[in-house]
Amino acid sequence: MIPVKSLCLRAAATCAIVIATGAAAGAKTLIHAGRLIDGRADTARSNVPITVDAGRIVSVTDGFAAPAAGDTVIDLKAGTVMPGLMDMHVHITSEQSGAGGYAERFFTNPADTALRATTYARKTLMAGFTTIRDCGAGEKLNLAMRDAIARGYVVGPRIIAAGGVTTTGGHGDPTNGLATELQELLAPHLPGIANSPEEVRAAVRQRYKDGADFIKIAATGGVLSLAKSGDAPLFFDDELAAVVRTARDYGMKVAAHAHGTEGMLRAVRAGVASIEHGTYMTDEVMAAMKERGTYYVPTISAGRFVAEKAKIDGYFPEVVRPKAAAIGPQIQDTFARAYKAGVKIAFGTDQGVAPHGDNNLEFVYMVEAGMPPMAAIKAATLEASRLAGLEKGLGTVEPGKIADLVAVAGDPLADIRAMTRVSFVMKEGVVHPQ
Repeated sequence: MIPVKSLCLRAAATCAIVIATGAAAGAKTLIHAGRLIDGRADTARSNVPITVDAGRIVSVTDGFAAPAAGDTVIDLKAGTVMPGLMDMHVHITSEQSGAGGYAERFFTNPADTALRATTYARKTLMAGFTTIRDCGAGEKLNLAMRDAIARGYVVGPRIIAAGGVTTTGGHGDPTNGLATELQELLAPHLPGIANSPEEVRAAVRQRYKDGADFIKIAATGGVLSLAKSGDAPLFFDDELAAVVRTARDYGMKVAAHAHGTEGMLRAVRAGVASIEHGTYMTDEVMAAMKERGTYYVPTISAGRFVAEKAKIDGYFPEVVRPKAAAIGPQIQDTFARAYKAGVKIAFGTDQGVAPHGDNNLEFVYMVEAGMPPMAAIKAATLEASRLAGLEKGLGTVEPGKIADLVAVAGDPLADIRAMTRVSFVMKEGVVHPQ
């Protein structure tokens, strides 16, 4: 008698059937994919069995066969299987909640923030994102969350965690908008604030000491910070050169938050690995990025979210609202031009601005702007793995790779909204039921 267990992974989505045939030594997991997008080919394959053992992909073949004794079969013939998705711009420890959220930090302890963030981490994983690049958090909470997930204490995606560096009054300076007395009180406790090449080097080294995986700089002003300008350049050329050179010495890449043209140009010329947001990206910036191989991480989701919320009286503080109204609607158009120009693109949402778990809507926005569905999926798999420096183990479905696999109900190449219907998540060979 063969026991059969049905795993309904989400209501109205694909239902996987797990067939266990015993407990024989050397038993493997066989995933029967009706369609496979492997992250590398330009077309999908049909009827592909994927063998997983000890958290790794052992084989990817064609045509289904009867399982060996002891093997487990996961039936995903009705769906589309692909590599675990990657979001290259997330803030996993926070979520935008309007003007009231700006005061919350005065009433919330780091432990409260961390515990709430565990729910965001699970939502993100269940949306099919098995790897994220967290682009900054207070109290080094993104580092703590990374380690807790890696050790199995918390369910969530693999995290590549940033250490932030900005200038006095720049995007990411947590004292912006505070009373003078509070600014002076907190100033000695802001290790990521730097205003010269020497201070920049010290800040990067401190972030390395903290345990950051990469450096995230604010090359320009930002939308949600309590400061007037959302696009002014923040660092001089010699300071940016110091950031990149110091980070490189410690084996870290640099991601540059940037909305304004001049700040983007300076950051690209200094050698950053990626431009985040890129709102006012010009043809000159795009040409510089193509010349140097700089990635663009668009975050259309965040732009659309803040543009909509800017229409609501009182949702944002008054210093933020005009920036959100001006910058937010531009990002999708910038993305369309950058894709058409041939700039390298890696998927990123800036979730934490928009709600966690809604990351998949970025695929819809990318396709709306003219990117083919396959290219959008590759931006969240192969291209993201290259930006993150993880291509050897992740980003494609190939033998030897880590068994991060997701499935969606339907065919996303025919209807990109299928990407919002994730029905199966496997991370490192472990299935996470919806």
